[in-house]
Amino acid sequence: MKRFFTKTGIWLLAAAAIIAVVLCVVSSLSSGTGLLHNALGVIASPFRSAGAAVTEWVGGIGDRFESVEALQQENEELRQQIAELEKQLRAAEPAAEENVQLRSLLGLRQQRSDLQFEAARVTQRDVSNWASTLVLDRGSRHDVAVGDCAVDSTGALAGVVTEVGLNWCRLSTILDTDSQFGAKVFRTGETAVAGGDLSLMSEGLLRLQYLTDSTSLIRGDVVVTSGLGGYYPAGLVIGTVDAVQTDDGGLARYAVLEPKCDVTHAQELFIITAFDVIQ
Repeated sequence: MKRFFTKTGIWLLAAAAIIAVVLCVVSSLSSGTGLLHNALGVIASPFRSAGAAVTEWVGGIGDRFESVEALQQENEELRQQIAELEKQLRAAEPAAEENVQLRSLLGLRQQRSDLQFEAARVTQRDVSNWASTLVLDRGSRHDVAVGDCAVDSTGALAGVVTEVGLNWCRLSTILDTDSQFGAKVFRTGETAVAGGDLSLMSEGLLRLQYLTDSTSLIRGDVVVTSGLGGYYPAGLVIGTVDAVQTDDGGLARYAVLEPKCDVTHAQELFIITAFDVIQ
């Protein structure tokens, strides 16, 4: 584009020079009076107009060049400002995430002063037809041990630690088919066992089994950990009853639970490293 304007400008300057010469000649010839003077004035008039137009057009091109350069400089300054703001935003993200995590941890500690928590981030997800595990960024150096359970920011059960490294651990989620937890129906106090089920796992649901024949479960009943046996803390919400059904043999009843913790999308969890055992 600059090359085009440069070539065009040269031609215009040449045309302007020719017009100037013509005007000079006409001016000298028109120093006389009478008919010749008037005729030359008529002939020179278009050249004077053309010269003025060329001069104005060339001046306009110069102004446009200056405007384009000013806009380019302004755009570059804006790009630099945007880049700096993006840099500051990226630097602030970890602090903001840590702030949210600390607020969640504080809320949990206020709700459950009987529990000790270690905040952890989910770094990996492994899901298959029968297994559902998460890798967290906390391990033995953070007092995490096999058998510790983890909850989300609301205190709902997420799973249990099954493998521990120095700075990482693997959590079998509540959906995993190997997960089993002593459970209690909050409304009635009825005890049972909740855990993952192969036929329900793909739907993100749990199975509550070993119910009595006289069970009075209803849809929406809240199921929590029982704490019996001292393996896990009591009172952690597992989920709510979605339906009560009878197994294929027609002999035993079980309930389908909708888990409270969304382990599929969880980004941070809180590992319970110590708790008071119910006797």
